Amino acid sequence: MSATAEVVTADWLHGVVRDVPPETLAATAGMAGTPVRAVRAAGLAAVVSAAPLTEYGEEPLRRNLEDLAWLERAARTHHGVVAALARTGPVVPARLATVYHDDERVAGLLTARRDELAAVLDRLAGREEWGVKGYVVPGAAPAPTAEPGSGGAGAAYLRRRRAQLTAREEGQRVAGAAAAAVHDALAGHAVAARRHPPQDRRLSGAPTPMMLNGAYLVDTADLPGFTALVGELGERHPELRLELTGPWPAYSFVDGTGPADPTPIGAPVDGVPA
Repeated sequence: MSATAEVVTADWLHGVVRDVPPETLAATAGMAGTPVRAVRAAGLAAVVSAAPLTEYGEEPLRRNLEDLAWLERAARTHHGVVAALARTGPVVPARLATVYHDDERVAGLLTARRDELAAVLDRLAGREEWGVKGYVVPGAAPAPTAEPGSGGAGAAYLRRRRAQLTAREEGQRVAGAAAAAVHDALAGHAVAARRHPPQDRRLSGAPTPMMLNGAYLVDTADLPGFTALVGELGERHPELRLELTGPWPAYSFVDGTGPADPTPIGAPVDGVPA
C-alpha cells in the first residue's frame, strides 16, 4: 500500500504477462487515469493500476459494484488495459475488481503461481479469442399452414394466432439446431471453444433472439480459414445471422487460472466485455 499526496492507494490487478514494453505502460491509462505499471517477479510481470482506497477500498468497492454506471466504467477501463497488453503478446486477464494491498502481495502471487501462469501464457502464445454470435432470422424457417375451419371470425383469429406462435417456436427450434451445428463446426477449426449463454436482447441490442454466443481460441495462422468457415456456415444456415467479433484477449480460456488474491481488498467479480 502506498501514499501519494496523502491519498492511500492499493494495486488493481489487470493481468499477467511475460513482459511488457515500457511504451505500452506509458501510453495506457489505468483505473485512476494514470499510466499503469508493472510489478515483476519470478520471470513474469503483473500490470497494475494505482487504486485509491477512497474508491477501491473494501467498503467503497462493495458499494460501487452495485452501481451499474460505475461498474460499466470500471469494466471498460479494465478491458482497455487488458486489450492493450494483448496487442503486445499473450496475457492472463485478472478478474474484474481484483485489488491487492501492495506490490509485495502482487509479487507473491507471481512467485506462488509462476508455473501455472507461465503454462497458460505458453498455451495462449500465437493465438487469439474470436467470438461468433448467431441471431434468429425471422421467416427463414418454413411457416406452418393454419388449419382450415369454421366458427366465425373469432375462431379464425385464434387459428391464425396459434399458427403464428407455432411458426415462431418452429423457427427458434430450427435456429437452435443450426446454432449447435455451427458451434460444432467452428470448434473443430479452433484450438479450444466455449459456448456461453445467449445474451438478452436488452444487452445484445439485436432485434431478434441470440441463439449462439460462442468463443473460439484460434491460431493466428489459421484465422483466414476460420473466418472463411464463418462465412460458409452463414450461407449454409440462413436461419441464423452470424456475427464475427474480435480479436479479444483470451477471457474465455483462462477460467480457474486467472490471477486472484486469496485475501483481496475487494472480492473479485467475474466480468467479460461483449
